[in-house]
Order: sequence, then C-alpha cells, then structure tokens
Amino acid sequence: MGDRVTMTTAMTTATAMTAAMTTRVTAPEDGPAAGVTAEEAVKAAPAGPAHGVPDGPAHRVPEGSAHRVPAPRRGAEPAPADGAGAPAPHDPRAHGFLPERPPVRAMIGTWTRLDAMARAAAVAPDRAAAVALVERARRAEELTALRQRVSRLSLRNAEAAAMRIAVIAVSCGWCGLDPQAPAAREVADEAFLELWAAIAHRIDHDQFVALPTLALHNWAPERKPRRHIPIDQLARTEALVPIVRWAPEGQPLSRLDRLMLAATRLEAHGIWLFRLADTLAGRSPDDSSTPTALRRLVRVQHALRAQLHAEAAELAAAPATPQQGAVLGALAEQGALEPPVLQAADAVLGIGGRRMGEGRRQLLRRHLPAQHRAWLSAMDRHCAPVRTLAHRGGPDAAVYREAQESLIALRRTYTALVQAAARPGTAPLPAAA
Repeated sequence: MGDRVTMTTAMTTATAMTAAMTTRVTAPEDGPAAGVTAEEAVKAAPAGPAHGVPDGPAHRVPEGSAHRVPAPRRGAEPAPADGAGAPAPHDPRAHGFLPERPPVRAMIGTWTRLDAMARAAAVAPDRAAAVALVERARRAEELTALRQRVSRLSLRNAEAAAMRIAVIAVSCGWCGLDPQAPAAREVADEAFLELWAAIAHRIDHDQFVALPTLALHNWAPERKPRRHIPIDQLARTEALVPIVRWAPEGQPLSRLDRLMLAATRLEAHGIWLFRLADTLAGRSPDDSSTPTALRRLVRVQHALRAQLHAEAAELAAAPATPQQGAVLGALAEQGALEPPVLQAADAVLGIGGRRMGEGRRQLLRRHLPAQHRAWLSAMDRHCAPVRTLAHRGGPDAAVYREAQESLIALRRTYTALVQAAARPGTAPLPAAA
C-alpha cells in the first residue's frame, strides 16, 4: 500500500513538472518569461551610454516595475518590435554602419588583378596615368575576364571588389558617372563600366563610389586580434592600416589614407549614437527619459568631435599630393563625403543634409546601401515627435537645441578635417570647445 502511494505521488509530481516545462516552451516569445526582470532585459539589450534608458519603444518599462519581459535567446536575432516580418539582417545598434565582419584584406584568383590595378591607380601621379592602367587592362582582356566571374563572388567579396572599383573610378575622375548610362561610354572605358555595373548589381547598390565604400571597406587591423571581438570595438581599439594605400609602399601614410581611417574610427566611436537614436525613436517629447537621452547624445557628439581633433595632428603632418586633392574634390562635388554616423545624428535632430555646402538628405544618402537608407528614413519618421521640441520653450527644448548645436559643431570639425586633407598647408583645426 505504501509503495502504491509513493508511486502515485511520484507520477503526479512528474506530470506537474512536464506540464510546467511544456507551458514554458510553448509560451509565445513575446509574452512574459518568469525570472527575468525588466532591468535584466534592458541590460541584455545592446548597451550604450544611456544606461537605464530602454533602447526602443518595445522595451519601455518603468524602472523597478514588477512587469517581466523575455530575455533574448543567445544567438537569436532580436524580434521586431511590431512583430511584422522577419528581422532585418543589419542592426545599426550592433555596429553602426560598419561591415559586419572585417573587410576582405586579400583577394584571390583572377581578382588579384583588380586588386593590383586599384593599388596602382591609387598611387598614380595623375588621372591620365590611372586611365592608362584601365586601358591596358582592357587590352589584355582582364576586365572582361573579371566581368564573367562577378556572379560567383560571395557578397562579402563583392563588397571588397566594389571598394577597389571605387578606388579606380575616383582615381580616373569617373566617380560621378552612372556606369549604365550611354553617355558614360563617351567618357570612361566601356569594359570597366560593364564590370562596374555588374558589381553594382551584385551588391544591389548603384551609388557605392563614395566615402562609405572607400573608408568603411578599406581598412584592416594591423595585427590579427587574439580573440573575436565586435567589429566596432575592433575598429576602436586596434591599430588600423589601409588595405589599398593612397601612398606608395614603404612611405608614410598620406593625408587621404589618414582621412579614410579617421572616418572609420569615427563610425566605430559613434556606435553609441546609433543606440541613442534607437532609444529616441517613437519617444514623446514629454517623456521624462527624452531629455536624458538627448544629454547623452550631446556627450557622444562632443566625444566624436574630440576624436576628430585627435586625428587632426597626424593628418596635418602626413604627406599629400595634388592627385589626392582632386580625388577629395571630386567626391565633395558628388556629396559623397559625409560619414554615415553624421547622417544618423541628422535623422534624429533634423538639421538637414549638407553636401559639404548645401544639399538635401536624399542626395547624401544615395551613397549608402538600401538597408542603411531604410533605417535612416525610419529614424526620420520615428524621431519626428522629438523634433517638435525645436518649436517649444523650457529646459527640454534647450537640451534639444544644445544637441543640434553640438551636431553642427561636429560637422564643421569634420569639414575642416576634409579641407586639411585636400589642401596641403591648411591651418590645423580650431581648438575643441
């Protein structure tokens, strides 16, 4: 009798445990999960300077609340806040607009010819010499051979090829061309244009001949990291070297090299700005956390300005050539010089885009990949409530205007850095405030 009671009790206990486990497994992923507090979920979200301020509208839970939210599964993509569709493969909160992995440092097979051509074009004394390199490759049918192999490239290697195409295009003075336009064939080599168009189709990005491609895909850590670290941390903490140098091998890095590496490090240091942008998305201007996030945005922008000033001394001491000044001038004419991190800040604060002078946001953004442009457009919409502070009074509006003023100062500092790279002998940057 005692054995029967013991067995019945054990079976009842096992049934209850099985039911509890089934309930936990089959519970909807957007429902509450026991044992995870709101504070722990916020800590599990992408960290930023806005500690204690949730990173998006879906995570707005008052501090100290007993409400519990699910912890993200390790290795899983974050679910979209509105539950609509699959999550985008690129999350700017994770690493800004840097590539998800370090750029391809060395191309293999037939593509070594494109790499060699890009390196030679970068150090060419003038545009005519760079154009001669392309014509020589066309006569040797190297460009046709590469064109036939574009479809076999992985996306990561296609981005590496695109960076080298961009180097050649700006060295030849062709950066403003549409490779598929009939008029372009009267200016540039037809075989090179066909290769350019094929690469653009492969990466689904027509306007890639710009600073984001030249800078964010043209760097590598000087030494191999001992362990895997996030891409933004890698670009912040490791010494970086250009993959395709604008200075001959064995000579110091040029001003253009220094500028491109400075743009990469600016993007890496600006990762907190992307996270704060996501925090402010959808916020009411009357939300108590809005001024807190704006103050942190001001601090991030001050830090980015200090970062540019730290780069200025090395850049001013680096050698420069008239050809490199022509490259920067051509990019500036196309509005292709503003780093994505500054465009992200503009999407939040709504100052308006400048192409090193005047211009519209969409003209600046056309040089970014489609998913990056979509994220910036979403920030335009979601941060519209916060931008209404521009027409208000009071301390919160003063904080918003301070954030705008800090972005204007950051842009001016970056513009001065570009001018120093383009014109040797330019006075160093004014002291940071």
